[in-house]
Amino acid sequence: MNRLKKILIIEDDELIAELERDYLEASGFEVEIDLNGDSGLKQIMAGGYDALILDVMLPGKNGFDVCREVRKELNLPVIMITARKEDVDKIRGLGLGADDYMVKPFSPAEMVARVKSHIQIHERLLGEKVEMENQSVTIRDLTIFPKERRVYLAGTEVTLTNKEFELLLLLIENPNIVFSKDTLFDRIWGMDAAGNTATVTVHINRLREKIEKDPASPRFIETVWGAGYRFKVN
Repeated sequence: MNRLKKILIIEDDELIAELERDYLEASGFEVEIDLNGDSGLKQIMAGGYDALILDVMLPGKNGFDVCREVRKELNLPVIMITARKEDVDKIRGLGLGADDYMVKPFSPAEMVARVKSHIQIHERLLGEKVEMENQSVTIRDLTIFPKERRVYLAGTEVTLTNKEFELLLLLIENPNIVFSKDTLFDRIWGMDAAGNTATVTVHINRLREKIEKDPASPRFIETVWGAGYRFKVN
């Protein structure tokens, strides 16, 4: 018997959190609620969840900080909820690695539909990742062999440094997800590494020179202005 998919809601408005929980439980999910950013982060990091619904404005750590910490350790769908309509909030959230966002007030039924969709996409991508680890993945004329750490463009091998390869692999493993420069620096170089986010820009530019036919008009590594970078698969 398949277990129920488990969702954590981190939302300081208890009435909204309970409404979200009721709709999700009615759709067959197991749901837990945390009202605080600090304790919510500890709870999600403990593991066992299939998706996170995360409010932006929280007591303790705000939603952006929670999302940043979650993305360092966990690979699961994150849907951010905001009461502010400014695009900068939406873009900033996606730049930290959130999969989606919704602006209050929203339809709880739509929220459930988005959660289901992102869990399905996540499970499909995980399956593709396992395949990729066992063999290779080809996107248009770019092929990468993760175990051998080799990359080919139109059949010709491309020589990458270790950091260039790790950066490319992270982006390919998370297609169409926007990563901020801060997140990429933390994930590839580590929080305690010497340097700054300018290092990310330099490595992205070098990658483009090696895998893009026209680095000024990239087909693979796309810049999302004000947010970061993503690997474009279509």
